[in-house]
Amino acid sequence: MKKILLAIVVLTTTVLASQAQVQFGLKAGANFYTLGGDNAEGENINSKFGLNAGGIVNIPVSGRFKVQPEVVFSIQGAKEEDGGDLNFNFNYINIPIMAQIYATEGLYFELGPQIGFLLKADLKDETSGATQDVKDQLKSTDFGLGVGAGYRMTSGFGFNARYNLGLSNIIEDSGDGELKNRGFQIGVSFLFGGKKGGAEKK
Repeated sequence: MKKILLAIVVLTTTVLASQAQVQFGLKAGANFYTLGGDNAEGENINSKFGLNAGGIVNIPVSGRFKVQPEVVFSIQGAKEEDGGDLNFNFNYINIPIMAQIYATEGLYFELGPQIGFLLKADLKDETSGATQDVKDQLKSTDFGLGVGAGYRMTSGFGFNARYNLGLSNIIEDSGDGELKNRGFQIGVSFLFGGKKGGAEKK
């Protein structure tokens, strides 16, 4: 499944890029992630602050429609406050593919799938300072859906807000229950080259 999805991403990006004026750029921002699912219900789990940063490719398809694949390093997890402070620390490389519809020349709305590759996972007890590596207890990939909005200026600078809804259980053994990533992101980006701005004027 992972190889098939990556092949589709590469093929789609190549086809679109060959027919459009592509812009490349960088993005960075803040994460506010938490955990959902059966194992999180009834627990005192709160959001955790983290950072994200990576590269983007903005591909025009028509006057008001663009596709934006991204490769983003993302610090995620959650905090559990129940008789002590436990930090779930997860690092992912996320690859979202966002379909962007421009309502005006700068304002856009976006929706698209995301696949994440787990790099690191540990559980830290803030009271004792003890840290436990839990990467082998989690799946190496995560699938989700992103929805958001943003504004891009004619200079290439833009800002964006996005909610990522985890769709897959990240626990390796499903018999141990269910956890899903949930995250809100805000950030800025800058595109280099090509035509600046949002929707193309006709």
